Amino acid sequence: MTEPAPRPGYPTALGASDLKTITLLGHDLAEDIMGSVGFGELAFWLATQRRPTAGETRVFEAVLAALADHGFTPTAIVTRLTYLSAPDSVQGALAAGLLGGGSRFLGVTEDTGRFLHDVLESLDGALPTDEAAWDELALRTVRERREAGQFVPGLGHHVHKEGDPRTPRLMRIAHEEGVFGPHLALFAAIGRMHPAVLRRTLPLNGAGVCGAALADLGLPLPLLRGFALLARTAGLIGQLAEELRHPVAQDIFLSVDRNNLPVPPTPHAAGPLEEERREE
Repeated sequence: MTEPAPRPGYPTALGASDLKTITLLGHDLAEDIMGSVGFGELAFWLATQRRPTAGETRVFEAVLAALADHGFTPTAIVTRLTYLSAPDSVQGALAAGLLGGGSRFLGVTEDTGRFLHDVLESLDGALPTDEAAWDELALRTVRERREAGQFVPGLGHHVHKEGDPRTPRLMRIAHEEGVFGPHLALFAAIGRMHPAVLRRTLPLNGAGVCGAALADLGLPLPLLRGFALLARTAGLIGQLAEELRHPVAQDIFLSVDRNNLPVPPTPHAAGPLEEERREE
């Protein structure tokens, strides 16, 4: 008689359930978490499997608020247009908007966090100890990116050309909560020093400072874009709710459709390298 094959095991510290209970992160979901843990705190806890401090939660939720909505951006427009085309598919409309979170909108949160982390890792733990040393590191970093023909993630904004109001606010909150770490310090120094290299002043944008703050919180770098998308999901739900009350998607569609200008086909030509990345 053959022995039965062992049952496979799939260990998880996240959600599990039996006939009468649901556990999450080692706690009773209904009794310990529902009504006691805010959604932002829970999202942080799920990603790190450690409960954040009150200060960490405040900074994390400030990031979520900063990235939730920024008006009629491409992600918002495509969500509204997809809903116009398929009103039976709210999930499709939301997914369409989230799929637009890339290198110019939302994705810079991850790009900036990774970029700053790579620079700091190259120091082998020998972090600057004062503002002058941070400025020296930032100057060297921007020069190296410039010489390599690469962008500095988190620099520039298509609207807030004289300063993104989210950036100083998030830095103040991080200072207040004692979680202003090396990623934010380097990002702030880049803001001070890049004009000496680029010969013009660009704002530190909100998506970039969010990436620096998330990295300082110790959140997983491969998931930084995920947190931006988490925030934007709330914004896109708001866009759909407003579309239900005050629809504009039909007007957007007809404006483009009725104003198209047929022209002869032309071969594609690469444009000049942009210095300023468009970003929310």
